[in-house]
Amino acid sequence: MRIKGLFWILTVLLLAILTIITYYVFRTSSFYLFLATETLVFLTAIYLLFFYHRIIKPLQIIGDGMDLLKEQDFNSRLRRVGQSDADRIVDVFNRMMERLKEERLHVREQNHFLDLLINASPLGVLILDLDIRILSVNQVALRMFGLTSPDEVIGKHIGQIHSPLADELLRLELYHSGIIRLSDANIYKCTHSSFFDKGFQHPFYLIESLTEEVFKAEKKAYEKVIRMIAHEVNNTTAGITSTLDTLENTFREMADAQDICDVLKVSIERCYRMNRFITNFADVVRIPEPQLRRQELNALVVSCKRFMETICRNRQIRIIMKLSNISPVVDVDNLLFEQVLLNIIKNSAESIECEGQIYIFTTQHPASLEIVDTGKGISKEAEDKLFSPFFSTKPNGQGLGLIFVREVLQKHHCRFSLNTSATDGLTRFRILF
Repeated sequence: MRIKGLFWILTVLLLAILTIITYYVFRTSSFYLFLATETLVFLTAIYLLFFYHRIIKPLQIIGDGMDLLKEQDFNSRLRRVGQSDADRIVDVFNRMMERLKEERLHVREQNHFLDLLINASPLGVLILDLDIRILSVNQVALRMFGLTSPDEVIGKHIGQIHSPLADELLRLELYHSGIIRLSDANIYKCTHSSFFDKGFQHPFYLIESLTEEVFKAEKKAYEKVIRMIAHEVNNTTAGITSTLDTLENTFREMADAQDICDVLKVSIERCYRMNRFITNFADVVRIPEPQLRRQELNALVVSCKRFMETICRNRQIRIIMKLSNISPVVDVDNLLFEQVLLNIIKNSAESIECEGQIYIFTTQHPASLEIVDTGKGISKEAEDKLFSPFFSTKPNGQGLGLIFVREVLQKHHCRFSLNTSATDGLTRFRILF
């Protein structure tokens, strides 16, 4: 546009000068000199018109093309001007615009496909900006964090997500992978990496749930071990118990053999305890499928509280219930779920040992149950192993109670967590239906 303006200024000045010269010649010179001057003016005008079409108009068209590029309008095209040099530039420009249109469409299709792939992926995907704020998150990652809507996390620092998984992700260094086992029995393989977009490096996390695969492998392993141990121990103790019982009956009829009889009775009782011990192991792998029925959660809690009150009273432990005014109604197997509650309350009482409180809360929205105790708590090292087979924090524990709880809750499709709060020191077992 600037060159076009200069051209018109030059044209006006040149024609004005020629007009003045013509007028001067007309007043002072002959007719033929005037005619020659008029011819010069006419030829100048023709040359300026030719110059405009050859130079200025192609430049104007190219300038219009630059405006199209600036506005990213890749659908418009330039017209040919009928000049070989200019038309060659126009053709190159039009081909470039067509190529840019195709590339832009290709990029959009790729981005759309990538969005669909991320949302359909079984992996949790978390994309961050340079300030470790969340740019994008898929539905799988939201479920892993216990959230429902992307609006709850978009634009927030990852440390602002109230989730144990988010805390563990912050500890994972860039370009490293790690296995994370949380206190809610979930196991994740997490990868921290980055990609470049518009010249900037964006970190991201890939989160793969290994919970189901690990539990299946663990269950297969301990089922085999338990069956083998139960078979060998039961066969062995059955023969020993029968022999000891025969000996005890024989010595009972003899005088001065009371000491021997007492020893034999202790040995027989030990064999029976060994059988019960192995039976407890075997029961873990024989948990039946739950027969789900609609139950009022508050009624289940009251029933279990009555059953455990005597044990807790002997230890000077108070069970305090703060139940929802309207009882949550949940689908549970009454017998299995009562056993879960009894296990949890029993663990809380053993953690307190003597003099303390156990609080039981229920909520309707969402339907949940929380058991809180004032016991000695769970160390951070133990939290990650709580639901592992044969792990126990008790000196004589078998490591089966929480395995039973885990199996039953998973069969009920519940989400759960067990941890000790660093702020108030209370231990919470939370179950979401």
